[in-house]
Amino acid sequence: MRYISTRGAAPTLDFAEVTLTGLASDGGLYLPERWPEFSSAEIAAMRGMPYAELAARVMQPFVGDSLSPERLRELCEQAYGRFAHAAVTPLVQLDERQWLLELFHGPTLAFKDVALQLLGLLFEEFLARDDSRLTIVGATSGDTGSAAIDAVAGRENVEIFMLHPAGRVSDVQRRQMTTVLAPNVHNIAIDGSFDDAQAMVKRIFADEDVTAKHRIGAVNSINWARLMAQVVYYFAAALQLGGPERRIAFSVPTGNFGDVFAGHVAARMGLPIERLVVATNVNDILHRALSEGDYSAGDVTPTASPSMDIQVSSNFERLLFDVGGRDGVAMADQMRGFEGARAMRLTDAQRGGAALFASARADAHDMAAAMRWASEEAGEIIDPHTAIGLHAARLQDLPSTVPTVTLATAHPAKFRDAVERATGTRPPLPTRVGDLFAREERFDELPGDYEAVKAHILAKAR
Repeated sequence: MRYISTRGAAPTLDFAEVTLTGLASDGGLYLPERWPEFSSAEIAAMRGMPYAELAARVMQPFVGDSLSPERLRELCEQAYGRFAHAAVTPLVQLDERQWLLELFHGPTLAFKDVALQLLGLLFEEFLARDDSRLTIVGATSGDTGSAAIDAVAGRENVEIFMLHPAGRVSDVQRRQMTTVLAPNVHNIAIDGSFDDAQAMVKRIFADEDVTAKHRIGAVNSINWARLMAQVVYYFAAALQLGGPERRIAFSVPTGNFGDVFAGHVAARMGLPIERLVVATNVNDILHRALSEGDYSAGDVTPTASPSMDIQVSSNFERLLFDVGGRDGVAMADQMRGFEGARAMRLTDAQRGGAALFASARADAHDMAAAMRWASEEAGEIIDPHTAIGLHAARLQDLPSTVPTVTLATAHPAKFRDAVERATGTRPPLPTRVGDLFAREERFDELPGDYEAVKAHILAKAR
């Protein structure tokens, strides 16, 4: 399997190279040059597999010759052996139509663990082959940072710098990052939004002052290997609910578009998906883009669902490229226009090619109402992000034979204040988190200035 950039000018890479590279040198994002496909019979044969075995089976076509099937399965068993539930991503029924896919049973209580536990092992595997080093630079709106830090803390030949917007993540999210005191972990709180942090990370990848001295890698969902691992749980859920003979809909709380793009990939691979619902909060650029063709960024509004407080969704470029004709030159021109004006119109081909997607927007009232409904009608306590997904799921007009699965992206205890306000219940932290609030914190506070962040990274990186 070879990988190409959405902007058409970067080198074509294999899976090992694309895992260590992250963002393409032309500013684009990598994705496979073709989509592997499974037949209905091949998908049906996956039913009943343990999660690690299913993961290895679904991902093997993307990995190609970079790992043997046996080694890939060993890494999957190692990654998912740390999860607190034997099913790894269990389903929970809410009523006759609505289901939750719990993605928060990993070590940091968020869906990012499903991908990042594996990505940390892949980094270690590929770096050991030539004894090289990788300097990871990432941005987080809350959950990516803690999951990435947990995945690489203490690992050989890897160093991580994680930027988060100061004061815009929950106390649990912050402490899960800043209490990891491993020498290869560097936390940076910047004065600004997630979009500001993400823009700095993209500049780092293109800055020769940095790349001449350090091999820069990515853990955000711009990294293809991370997104690839998220495809697996769409197969897992569909197989449990009658797939491939039965079509399934998914509702996905969405900020950076990587999680729901993984559903698009699953559909491209042959999984019968009826609909992919993009659920946004009031930072609704994706809802406007999919419903009206208007992809225009405004100011970020802080909300009780901070992981979705995003106005520039990196992975949306992957979708626009894939459904709009896979024309790298045209994609590069379109994205340059967006980066200059912070606004663009989707083409007719892009809008038509995204017909599998629907979208919905939830405000604070909608979010709280969904949390109360889940608690009162189904006995389930859910976090604010999952509530936005559930709100969108319950708005859909789908055939009665199609179940809707909302991706439960975070444990409710990560957002206990918001959950308590909505439901009257304050969810406790799971015992596996331990004494999180008694641990020492360590992080650096920097202004929202690229040169200051760059200088800090260059001074600290080994």
